[in-house]
Amino acid sequence: MKTCLIVIDVQESFRHRPYFTENGFEAYLQAQNALIAGCDERAIPIVRVLHSDGPAQADNPFALESGHVVPMRGLRAFAPATSFLKRRHSALVGTGLEVWLTGQGIGRLIVSGIRTEQCCETTTRHASDLGWHIDFVTDATHTFDMRQPDGSPLRAADIKSRTATVLSGRFATLCTVQQALARAA
Repeated sequence: MKTCLIVIDVQESFRHRPYFTENGFEAYLQAQNALIAGCDERAIPIVRVLHSDGPAQADNPFALESGHVVPMRGLRAFAPATSFLKRRHSALVGTGLEVWLTGQGIGRLIVSGIRTEQCCETTTRHASDLGWHIDFVTDATHTFDMRQPDGSPLRAADIKSRTATVLSGRFATLCTVQQALARAA
């Protein structure tokens, strides 16, 4: 089955948000870069997806005008098979990604990127509902601590664990970097 890697929202915008922290970021970046390197070595196409929304002004880090809607420093350089700019959580809404994947005969997607529980999970659920097989590489996704509605903390590790739990066996196969690369071979 033809596979491609989707690298979702790994962009400088996040470094300019108040919740950004380096906590766990280096481990994520190592896994993301290993996944990109493995796909490059195996000639697996890599799709870059970046996110832009909100007011079109320089002080909004997710606006093109900010100059931050660019690949994140430290991300391994790669030549994307194609790139998309999205304005919704799912990389499949309004981008042309679905058309491109279908035209390329892609049957399996390896999902990676930032934020685990938002754009990565939403894209995974959407793609699964459309019929793609999904390998969700939890280590190659990243998120940040949040506050629950009652004000109590919700750690990033717990968010990633919850995401893995709800996706596993229903919407995706959970994989390590090496497992995803082996399945794509």
